[in-house]
Amino acid sequence: MTSNVLKIATAITTVCAIAAVVAVAVRSPANAQASESRYEPQYNPSGELLLPPDNIWRTWVFVGAPLTPNALNNGAASFPEYHNVYIQPWAYEEYKKTNEFPEGTIMFKELQLTLPPPGFKDGSRNEPSGRGYFPGDFNGADVTVKDSKRYAATANWGYFDFNHFEPKAKMTGAQPKDKCAFCHIASAKKDSVWTQFYRILDQK
Repeated sequence: MTSNVLKIATAITTVCAIAAVVAVAVRSPANAQASESRYEPQYNPSGELLLPPDNIWRTWVFVGAPLTPNALNNGAASFPEYHNVYIQPWAYEEYKKTNEFPEGTIMFKELQLTLPPPGFKDGSRNEPSGRGYFPGDFNGADVTVKDSKRYAATANWGYFDFNHFEPKAKMTGAQPKDKCAFCHIASAKKDSVWTQFYRILDQK
């Protein structure tokens, strides 16, 4: 009788120990990192897109930084900043293999003002490397998400404005078609993405 009780107690102890090890493994940094390596769009119950946490987009694949400064656009550029554009690593890898943007792709455009003050009428300035434009303060973000079910009405992409100033919004709803989508649909080279400006995405 005593022997059976000891066997049962030992079995229970072993099961509990295994469960504890599994729990620790699930919560370990390695598993957290694996999850972050395939970051996908996150929404609140109202359907608003959540800003990716901890500036994680700056660890993604950088695809390009077009610049349309005010001084070259009669003082009123629609985007008077660098457009620092990033894509999740997993989406980029799949794109390289298939030449198609997979469902769940995020194109994260972090806006960054040019460094003031300008030294010339065109908004440029002199620095040790020469005359040109140099990055200054961050200034909000615009984000696009590929989801053919959610955003069929805007050619399978949703468009989000996380403010054109800092701090960035923590969450935001999709923009109507006449705000962003119409321009992407009409002029972007591939699948509503400006691949003509992002050389590593401009596959022939």
